[in-house]
Amino acid sequence: MNVPRLPLPAASVAIVLGTRPELVKLAPLIHELGPAARLLHTGQHWDEAMSGRFLRDLALPRPELLTGVGGRPRAGQIAHSLDQLDDAFADRRPVAVVVQGDTNATLAGALAANARDIPLVHVEAGLRSFDRAMPEEHNRVMVDHVADLLCAATETNAANLRAESVAEERIAVTGNTVVEVVRRQLPDAPTRAALLDAHGLRPDTYVLATVHRPENTDTAEALRAVLTELDTIAGAGTPVLFPMHPRTRAAAARFGLTGLLRRITAIEPVGYAEFLALARHAALLVSDSGGIQEECTVLGRPLLVVRRSTERPEAVAAGFAALVRPGPQLGETARTWLSDSQDRLAHLANTPSPYGDGSASTRIAHLTTHLAEATPIAA
Repeated sequence: MNVPRLPLPAASVAIVLGTRPELVKLAPLIHELGPAARLLHTGQHWDEAMSGRFLRDLALPRPELLTGVGGRPRAGQIAHSLDQLDDAFADRRPVAVVVQGDTNATLAGALAANARDIPLVHVEAGLRSFDRAMPEEHNRVMVDHVADLLCAATETNAANLRAESVAEERIAVTGNTVVEVVRRQLPDAPTRAALLDAHGLRPDTYVLATVHRPENTDTAEALRAVLTELDTIAGAGTPVLFPMHPRTRAAAARFGLTGLLRRITAIEPVGYAEFLALARHAALLVSDSGGIQEECTVLGRPLLVVRRSTERPEAVAAGFAALVRPGPQLGETARTWLSDSQDRLAHLANTPSPYGDGSASTRIAHLTTHLAEATPIAA
């Protein structure tokens, strides 16, 4: 969709983020806003090698980086981010603040905007796992109830908001920016073929796995249950490629589980485009990531979600994903899905993503502009 450049002053819309998934999800909106976007990074997932690469890969401007946030516990991250964001907003008041998802940065950005009475936009509003053990669930609920504009990716998300008595005029169903991110960032076919060759892989014959959430890495029992099943799959002849999050690698060493990696191809984390290329040709994805639950629906690949609960039931309902527990359920379901892989892949190739048509960022940018223009600027 071709639209004219939005009429907002330079650096007038503050986009607060703190993790690499937020960089990915917000990239199309940042591009849509153009010079109006002002990026503030809390540093929750900041390191020059990884975050810098994501900025380059996604063609994003260098953000204003907060200090002393990464590595702290949840309360410390929120408190330190909130204090610095309040100073940043006092120094240069934005016409609107945009946050995405459910991270500690999301909550800090929302509270800072609310404290300064600045219009707040929540991208990916209305997700609910209904699992109160998840800190992210508390973050997203609190942000939704202080936001002025709630951009729900799906009708299911919007229904969740209505069930919590959020006013209808604050809700907009926009689709999810993940659709356009994947379409733009997925490398072309020759590049993907070269990447698979470099890893010694053939299309539709391997498993791509990622594990990083605390529920799977904080105890030896949980991590052993996941790694044992991946090791068994690899031992049966299906290659398992495992880009390892630093937390997971450290946990495997701490718990004495590195022996379970001998038959798994464990590699360093990869860039976003490279990950999409590898995921596009996997026979099966295994992950506890929230974003991959959406990305798999654009890539047409099956996913086993190694978690207690999911805030993205649309991927499950559409047949792309299934929730499994670490241990035998993961292994048994993986073997079943791999046994009918070709039929499953053919079916998913013809199943539309439930996350929209790829125009979410355009809708969100225009809604943000209208919200900013309709709000009197405080003295």
